[in-house]
Formats: sequence, structure tokens, C-alpha cells
Amino acid sequence: MDSAIMPASETARALLAGFEVPESIAENMALFLRLVRKVLDEYDSGLRRTFDVLLADAIRANADEAADTPAERAAFEDLERVIDGLDERSTTLVMRAFVAYFHLANICEENYRVASLRARESAVPTSADEDPINDITVAYRQLVDECGRGKALALLRRLEFRPVFTAHPTEARRKAVEGKIRRIAELLEGRAGLDGVALAENERRLLQEIDALFRTSPIAHKKPTPVEEADTIVDIFDNTLFDMVPDVYRRFDDWELGEKAGTVPPVCPAFFHPGSWIGSDRDGNPNVTARVSRAVAEKFRGHVLARLADATETTGRNLTLDAVSTPPSEQLMNLWSHQVEMSEALTARALGISASELHRACMLVMAERLRATIERTADIMYASPDDFLADLRVVQSSLARAGAARTAYGPVQRLIWQTETFGFHLVEMEFRQHSLVHSRALEDIREHGRWGERGELEPMTREVIDTFRAIAQIQRRNGVDAARRYIISFTKSAQNVADVYELAHLSFAHECDVPVLDVIPLFEQVEDLENAVSTLDDMIRLPEVQRRLAETGRRLEVMLGYSDSSKDAGPTSATLVLHRAQAEIARWAEDSGIDLVLMHGRGGAVGRGG
Repeated sequence: MDSAIMPASETARALLAGFEVPESIAENMALFLRLVRKVLDEYDSGLRRTFDVLLADAIRANADEAADTPAERAAFEDLERVIDGLDERSTTLVMRAFVAYFHLANICEENYRVASLRARESAVPTSADEDPINDITVAYRQLVDECGRGKALALLRRLEFRPVFTAHPTEARRKAVEGKIRRIAELLEGRAGLDGVALAENERRLLQEIDALFRTSPIAHKKPTPVEEADTIVDIFDNTLFDMVPDVYRRFDDWELGEKAGTVPPVCPAFFHPGSWIGSDRDGNPNVTARVSRAVAEKFRGHVLARLADATETTGRNLTLDAVSTPPSEQLMNLWSHQVEMSEALTARALGISASELHRACMLVMAERLRATIERTADIMYASPDDFLADLRVVQSSLARAGAARTAYGPVQRLIWQTETFGFHLVEMEFRQHSLVHSRALEDIREHGRWGERGELEPMTREVIDTFRAIAQIQRRNGVDAARRYIISFTKSAQNVADVYELAHLSFAHECDVPVLDVIPLFEQVEDLENAVSTLDDMIRLPEVQRRLAETGRRLEVMLGYSDSSKDAGPTSATLVLHRAQAEIARWAEDSGIDLVLMHGRGGAVGRGG
């Protein structure tokens, strides 16, 4: 180590000077700084020295709380002098070194946050008489205190949470980089309590990942396609959502039911319903076509079915309860008979594994049916997630009736929750298009005929028609919930809503092929927000809207736009207009007997207002 360079622990603390930072964060940042220095030294000792000099100058530049001191100016001048003396390649490598260390610093903070949350979660009470500690149960306890347990339970059963994934233009981090960051975070988390050979192996793997992170370009060389952007959702699903969501549901049951949780039917519904604009938001994005939407929906479908199949097989293989201890119900035996009729080969294989364990055998066949659904093997595939759920509930009911309640409302209920949440579609794709595109497409069709019999239709018109056909196909394959939301950007009148329904009907030769649509007006500009109630009043008089209101218990979704209203009137004025519009729409909905769902089009992370 150069004599002028501070040890990693001192450097990390100097970087954090002036901030109240937990000790574990400082220790982990020192660890990562030591490892980054080692990686850079192995790559090029001159690069490591440049990194250290710049880091030392940065610390000096921020050492004084008072702004613009002589020492601060001198430090910045030193920084500029070093940077100006670098060639293009050296600049790139130094930039990568700092980017890598910033990623590692973020991992330190995330590691501390996760550890803190887990510490709080470990204190979650097992009895409804105890005070809850984690955020979810605190909020639910407050609700119980305010309106009573009965009403709180009723509200819980109506709860819906619909976050929507988008491909944000400012998110440029590569999937390859995300994978390395995730593995480093896992290694840091697993480091606690290690010593000797295990600790040395952990450090070796950390160095391996940090070296690869430094050597990997942080920016993708080409813009990802919408189909590739869908991989972001798949990664989040795999690494977080699929296993986390049923755990969240269980938290409500733990507090509400106490020791009975997992032994009786749950009180918490599957309220988490993720949506996506990736592969379906075509407003101003020519790369999102009907073909792309089909491909993205198929990617989601295949992936969630594969995960459900694996989870079903795992759950099934653990159902080693035989007929002596856990006799199958008549409904389960009927299910087995139906499975035998569908495929003697599948059931014979299942019996070979579970000769006297009918619950297990049924679940193993169900797992294979899910895999057949991916391949669309007509003889044994599931037609819908509802059919799969029906089979799961037969297994659950049989187990509960035989006294195996902990299995019925433990692992089997977990699988039911996962299926209710993600279906065969993973996310609910929300299609969006500008109102002007619809009106121009209708003009084109009226002039040239919907089949182009009086002249060729414009490419955009053909694409609009194909979009509705794609929605219908996705609904047939993945279920209605997979693609029933259709958002109209810049909604100015109820006619914009009528245009969408008319185009949907014109896109098909047979009425029975028209997809189910919940058309959602998006009010974005100040004038449109101020006229929203009038537009909605006219909208609910449309026959198609009245039909959907009758089918959904008079539920109506309305979206409010934030970015365009801010551009139109400025942030402060837009906030006031949005607040007033929201209050007026809520009053109108109550007066009109509408079950209103307001969707806030405020992108980004929750922490920044999204």
C-alpha cells in the first residue's frame, strides 16, 4: 500500500464523515473498498493509484462543512488536474472503478435495510392480542382500532394492490450488471458468522464477482427490445415476487388468526395484482406492435406456468401422507379418476412414485398438466387457471377433511395464493394508445372499409386492428385478466371511449371474438382534468360501459396523469388541479353509485413519489 493512502477502514469513515451511518454500513464499505483496491491492483497498479488519488481528493474536497473554502477549491483543482491528464481508456477504466464502488456502497445500505427489516419481522406477534410491530400489521391494527374487526376484515377482503411495471427511460443498467450486484449482495448477506475456510471462500467469491463487475461495461451497447425489457419483470418475479407475495398474505393471517393461522381457511385474499406497460404501451412507441405484445405475453405465460409447475411438483412430492393416516375424499378420488381418463401414462408414472399416497399422485399429475399447458398439449393441458385452482381446492379440501389441516392451509394454500395472484399470465398487461390514433383509424375505416374494400388502409390503422386481435388472442391463451385494461391517453370526451369500443368491434368478423375490455380514460392536461366529471358522466351512459359496470359490480377505473399535467401547468398548479379533480371524481362516483378505482400515473420508485 502506498504510504500516502489511508487504510480502507479509515477511508470509508472519511467518506461517511458528517453522516450518521450505522457501524455495519461503515464496516462493509471498508471491506468493499479493500476488495476493490485489490481487484484494481491485480488489473493495473497504476489504475489503483489513480483511483486512490481521486478518492483522497474527493474526501479533501468535502472535508469542510463550509462551502467554497480554499482547501475545497484546491482539492477540486487537484481532481480536475488528475482527470485532465487521463487518456480515453484510462478515463473509462477509472469511471468503471468508481461506478463499481458506488454499486457496492448501495449494496451496503441495502444489506443494512434488509437486516433491520428482518429484525423487525422476527418480532411479529403470533397472537391477535399482542401489539403488531411490522408495518403491514401496524397499518391493519390501526384499521381495526378505527372501524372495528368486522369492518376491517370486510375491507381486507376488498383490498387490491396493483403496481404497474414500466420500462423507464432513465433505467440504463444492464441485466448482466444486475446479476452481479445480486450475487454480491447474497455473498455479503451470507458473510455474517463465517470464519476460517468459509470466510476465505466467501472473500474469494466476492473478489471474483467484483472483478467481473469492474470488467463489465455498465451501459448496454444497444437499446433493449420490448421483449427483452420483459426480462426485467421475469427477474423480479423469480427473485422476489413469487415467494414473497404469499409470505405477505400470511402476515395478515398470522396477526388476525394467531396460532390458528395455517390450520384454518385464510382470511387474507390474494390482493396483489401486478400490471405491466412493457410490451403493451404503444403511445408514442413504434417499437411496441401487436406482434411484440403477443411475444411478451407468451414469455410471461411460459415463465409463470413453469414456476407453478415446479412449485406444484415440489408441494406434491412432500405430500407423503398415505391413505391410512389421511384417507382421500370422494372428490379427490373422482379427480384421480378424471386424471386416469385423461392420461393413463401420466397417472401410471405418478402411481409408481406414490402408490398409496393419492394426494401426492394427484399433485404430480397436476404438475405435468401445467407443463403440458406450456406446450399446448390439448389432451391434458389446463384451459384456464380457474381449472387448476379447482383441482388445488379439491386436494386442499380432502386434506382438511382428513385432519391434515396444516398441510391443507400451509403449502397447498401457498400454491393457491400464488396461482390466484399470478394466474397463467404473471402480470396484467395494460394497453395504452393516444386518443387521436383511434379517431384517425376510424376515419380511415369509414373511408376505405374495415377490410380495405374501398382502398388500402393506413399502416397505423392496420396496426390498431391487429392490436385488438392480439388482445383477444392473449385473453384466449392466458385468461381475460391478462389483457383487459385499455388506457386512452389524452382523453378529452366520452367519444374517445366510444371510439375504442367501436374499433374493437370492427376488428372482428364475429361478435363472439371481441375481447373483454375495461376502457380506462387517462386525464392528463389541465382542461381535461377540469372536465373529467362531465366526461365520466357521459361515459357511463355508453352501452358497452353500462354492460361492463353491470358485470363488475359498477366498478370503474380512472387514471390521472402527472407528468403531462406538470408540463401543461407547472408542478404546483398541476398538483392543485389534480387534487381538486380527484376530489370531484370521488364525489361524482359516490353520487353515481360507482365503485371507483383511481390509478395514479406517477412513474418511478415509491420513494420518489411513484
